[in-house]
Amino acid sequence: MEGSLKVDFLIENDAEKDYLYDVLRMYHQTMDVAVLVGDLKLVINEPSRLPLFDAIRPLIPLKHQVEYDQLTPRRSRKLKEVRLDRLHPEGLGLSVRGGLEFGCGLFISHLIKGGQADNVGLQVGDEIVRINGYSISSCTHEEVINLIRTKKTVSIKVRHIGLIPVKSSPDEPLKWQYVDQFVSESGGGRSSLGSSGSRENKEKKVFISLVGSRGLGCSISSGPVQKPGIFISQVKPGSLSAEVGLETGDQIVEVNGIDFSNLDHKEAVNVLKSSRSLTISIVAGAGRELFMTDRERLAEVRQRELQRQELLMQKRLAMESNKILQEQQEMERQRKKEIAQKAAEENERYRKEMEQIVEEEEKFKKQWEEDWGSKEQLLSPKTITAEVHPVPLRKPKYNLDMDPESDPADDLDGGTEKQGEQFTPEQIVGKDVRLLRIKKVPGCMEVGWGPPFSVPPAISVPCFSHSQGGSWRTSQTPTLLCPPGGVPSCGGTTHYTGYPCPTFSLTALPLPPWLLPPSLWP
Repeated sequence: MEGSLKVDFLIENDAEKDYLYDVLRMYHQTMDVAVLVGDLKLVINEPSRLPLFDAIRPLIPLKHQVEYDQLTPRRSRKLKEVRLDRLHPEGLGLSVRGGLEFGCGLFISHLIKGGQADNVGLQVGDEIVRINGYSISSCTHEEVINLIRTKKTVSIKVRHIGLIPVKSSPDEPLKWQYVDQFVSESGGGRSSLGSSGSRENKEKKVFISLVGSRGLGCSISSGPVQKPGIFISQVKPGSLSAEVGLETGDQIVEVNGIDFSNLDHKEAVNVLKSSRSLTISIVAGAGRELFMTDRERLAEVRQRELQRQELLMQKRLAMESNKILQEQQEMERQRKKEIAQKAAEENERYRKEMEQIVEEEEKFKKQWEEDWGSKEQLLSPKTITAEVHPVPLRKPKYNLDMDPESDPADDLDGGTEKQGEQFTPEQIVGKDVRLLRIKKVPGCMEVGWGPPFSVPPAISVPCFSHSQGGSWRTSQTPTLLCPPGGVPSCGGTTHYTGYPCPTFSLTALPLPPWLLPPSLWP
């Protein structure tokens, strides 16, 4: 009931009242607080109507009241005082708009981020009430600027309203816009943006002098029981009342300090005739419906419905805009989610690849150690000691001299004899030593040795087959082969000249051409 009375008092337009009740009913169906506040801002569109937000709050469920408070502007009743240095190199750091010539107070319309005004806690939408101790309610914009320039230190008292006055031209009615919907322009003092409409102050005062005139030129009457008061029932064209702006339906509240709220018709007439100078306070249009004809009343109903439909259209457009905004926000959220997901997948793929590389490196390292020995052993080679033996003479296959003392058996052994070249330790030490696995390959040497202690510690071969990295390959590089630890033993059996030894390990040293022996294996 209290909220309904406040709505009737603060909102004059019946179409706006109907719209307000419509959006409240829609809210209780959808329970969307953001949409409700956006709809309310279409009718709560000036500072005098801001108390309606507090009147509507009890109608909001408790679970939504915190969100409601965050979305609605909170008007402060207490004044806040700050001091600014006018001679600061960056200036005051604010822009203002409004003034007496615009029919409103002075409001902060723009703040420089990090400037003086911003640092002391001033906000866009603050109304400046006093400057250097002087009230500016009746000051023009230019007078306020001059007042600021009078002192080096400017003392400002403000209260937060949350609305910005907007007026594009002197002929355009004053409008208001919420701070969260307002885009500040540089210069701020008289720049403007469009917004929802507003109305003139309902209560106003007029001064009439009856000296030398025939009368007021208007008639008054008492209102009905449901709407008591004294109302202007008729205004003659061209009369004093018409000249000062009185209209049919205006309610007379006070005349020369006398309250008309509880006066009857006769007492009101006597007061109006008691003086030749009248100061009349009226509420414009408060009783206009009492004196309307049926045709005017019907036109009023039609106009009211048109306004209501227009407000509903604005609401639908606002809902569609809100829906589009939500869709855009959802698309942006999905895009960021996809980017984050792709980044996570890329990181996971990179991690797996690195694990695979490390695993392959460990596998290769293990295989290397199995085939070549540990790297520490390669980095610290052992000293190799080689015995020097005289080069055995190659026996001719046939005795050309036909020496009768020659043994035919020597000729048979000569076909399978293998010969090795002798090398000194100085020739071996410092060479690239590799561990190879040797086996017989057609066209290459047959690795074999004679009895123990008759085999040289190192032999040179033109080609041989070896295993390296798990695969067998044939080497055509002249190489020095040294049996590790002397003559190799295969399964406990000593292999003599001419018989291939099963696969075993040898130490290989690559030889430069100038170290090749004069005679190679056949």
